[in-house]
Amino acid sequence: MFHLFHLNSALGRSIQQQLREQIATAILNGNIPLDEALPSSRKLAKQLGIGRNTVVLAYEHLLDDGYLIARERKGYFVNPDILKGSANPPESSVREEDDRNPINWDRHFKIRPSQQHNIVKPQDWQRYKYPFIYGQFDASLFPTVNWRECCRDAVSTTAVSDWAADRFDGDDPLLIEQIRTRLLPRRGVWASADEILVTVGAQQALYLIAKLLLDQGSTIGLEEPGYVDIRNIAKINPAQLKPIPTDASGLIPDESLQGCDLVYTTPSHQCPTMVTMPLERRYELLKRADEEDFFIIEDDYECETNFDLNPIPALKSLDEHNRVIYVGSLSKTLAPGLRLGYLVAPKALIKEARALRRLMVRHPATNNQRSVALFLERGYHDALVMNITRNYKTRWNAMDEALNNHLPESHTAPVFGGSCFWVEGPESLDAEQLSLRAREESILIEPGHIHFLQQDAPRNCFRLGYSSISTGLIEPGIKKLAELINKG
Repeated sequence: MFHLFHLNSALGRSIQQQLREQIATAILNGNIPLDEALPSSRKLAKQLGIGRNTVVLAYEHLLDDGYLIARERKGYFVNPDILKGSANPPESSVREEDDRNPINWDRHFKIRPSQQHNIVKPQDWQRYKYPFIYGQFDASLFPTVNWRECCRDAVSTTAVSDWAADRFDGDDPLLIEQIRTRLLPRRGVWASADEILVTVGAQQALYLIAKLLLDQGSTIGLEEPGYVDIRNIAKINPAQLKPIPTDASGLIPDESLQGCDLVYTTPSHQCPTMVTMPLERRYELLKRADEEDFFIIEDDYECETNFDLNPIPALKSLDEHNRVIYVGSLSKTLAPGLRLGYLVAPKALIKEARALRRLMVRHPATNNQRSVALFLERGYHDALVMNITRNYKTRWNAMDEALNNHLPESHTAPVFGGSCFWVEGPESLDAEQLSLRAREESILIEPGHIHFLQQDAPRNCFRLGYSSISTGLIEPGIKKLAELINKG
């Protein structure tokens, strides 16, 4: 039985927790006979090279959880009740598909999302020395102590009784209040509680909007280049996609907007070029939306990370005719893995989005909502934003200087903030091939052609993120990258 348990102090979990989990797994898998006593605490501790108290505590915890029963003078045994209700496994746990009559899945699938072009990022990006990868966070900046405090308080007896009940399609009132009074006013946006919906990241917000406002007869205007996932979301609804040109000031509000029912834009940090739409152009876009009867999705991602003391207010804050649907997220500040975003829109749209969300997930996990609400309420998020902005500004300067030195005239530095640079290499450069060669030198970059809707997209553009790379590694990483480009 001893071979069942393998403990590793480097896993980030206590030895006692690992032992407890492995014994429980062995019980549920039927690896421990019901009539055979588990090893004594002394014997198992000696075999595994751990303290006896660790084994005793693990056994007692499993006893309390109902996995074990204690028999006087005989020791611990598997509790047979824990296995009741488990189905007997079939003789073969893997069913081979009948080669004589294979399923023709192409005939059954109505959509094939897996065939869409998506941004692909290596799961093991942390092992690369120069990870110029976008959208990941720096664990060294994460306020672990403060976040742990909020998570702990969110599972207090009083808190659990508050959020654990079925809310059907409702959100945590404390989180809604914090979004309404703390996050949105920073962008000049004011909204009532019934104009806000919590979503599983900004991604779900975009999906809800597209599902509600687009069909086969609809046209959505998308920035060119632009955000890949909104393009894919719009395609599966399906809707007609119309590329809207961008320049050094973001989306161009001209005649190309005619015929659109919906327009998606990222005015604060244009995705992926990171340029900022000036105030005059924002007013022009709002004017055209009102005159030509289309709605605007404002994706205000990374709105908190700005280096301008007087940032341009959100497009939503300038909207007097309810044309702007505002999408926000905590992924770029708190953590991308948390998957928490929010949608701000007129009450009629929020009502339908809430009903549609209920069919999908009812609501985002309320324990996470409460933890985030406490994090916001206690001012920890404000402190985190200040820390991130300070560090990002330092990295921004290092990136700008390194690019000017090693790849001159390849970029225009974003002035509003954000966490990446958009780089245009020599016209002969294939950024896809460059990314492959760069990986061999432990450098990660993101080829840019995937952001273009048109087929003849330029191949010489790429994106360099600096959110997950230390300042001291930026210059040597850019230098090595420039050497690869110059080699051709």
